Amino acid sequence: MNGRSRADIKPGARVQVVQKQDQRSGRLTEGIVQDILTKSPTHPHGIKVRLEGGIVGRVKEILPDT
Repeated sequence: MNGRSRADIKPGARVQVVQKQDQRSGRLTEGIVQDILTKSPTHPHGIKVRLEGGIVGRVKEILPDT
């Protein structure tokens, strides 16, 4: 699943995000969603979230629970 719809993302979900400084390289960071920062229901570049540990980025992929 991609991360463009806010309804698909819940706190506690495992996701891959791209941080602001990594947008050009496309480097992804994996983590657990702590807070959803985007208020609108969708966003073309991905919903912005804060991961546990304080990293902020836009969701590029929602990973399945293991």
